[in-house]
Amino acid sequence: MDDQQLLRYSRQILLPQIDIQGQQRLLDSRVLIVGLGGLGSPVALYLAAAGVGELLLADPDQVDLTNLQRQIIHHAADIDRDKVASAAERVAAINPQISCRQLPTALAGEALLHAVGEVDLVLDCSDNFATRHAVNAACVQLGKPLVSGAAIRLEGQLSVFDPRRDDSPCYQCLYGEGDEQALSCSEAGVAGPLVGLVGSLQALEALKLLAGFGEPLVGRLLLIDALDTRFRELRVRRDPGCRCCGAGA
Repeated sequence: MDDQQLLRYSRQILLPQIDIQGQQRLLDSRVLIVGLGGLGSPVALYLAAAGVGELLLADPDQVDLTNLQRQIIHHAADIDRDKVASAAERVAAINPQISCRQLPTALAGEALLHAVGEVDLVLDCSDNFATRHAVNAACVQLGKPLVSGAAIRLEGQLSVFDPRRDDSPCYQCLYGEGDEQALSCSEAGVAGPLVGLVGSLQALEALKLLAGFGEPLVGRLLLIDALDTRFRELRVRRDPGCRCCGAGA
């Protein structure tokens, strides 16, 4: 790190849990963010500000007026632009020292495996079960840690799945095959600050994994009740018969 980097990241470096070694690990890291909506917005902004060396931004959608209530990385002038282009512009404005790659397509199949294989960690900020299951399967196959968040109405969830650990469940251990008929935010609504909260916690979990400090949410599911401002934690065990990561695979 040069003097400017030491100054930029000085408040993080002051933390004994991070220090210069942890900051260097962040600078050397590469992360894939799947989805640049309500969750991906704070994730991208905070990881860029923290100095994660390279961000791969993946989202096939364009900015819509209805996004602006919660997707804080996009501005009114970005309507009809690719979300990855809008997000990359904000990321560069916050920290021009990091690299940012735009993937303006729906990742699937070999393209998804290639993107996951390039990075140290994946953040699932998507809004549908099909994508979540596909990202989880790719992370299990390639041994990449996955930070998964979700929010709808006034309820949020967060967990970390790390296939490098023998005791870690995967996303499918927790949710099974999933419910393809589950309501989306466009149908059920969502509070803007809630997705900001969940996304910020995802970013924090990513920093912990990348820099190597603290205890990540592996084997734990954090439940957020924004209506009454309550947090609950559930233990989650690996399913030995899981069709993705267990004997049933």
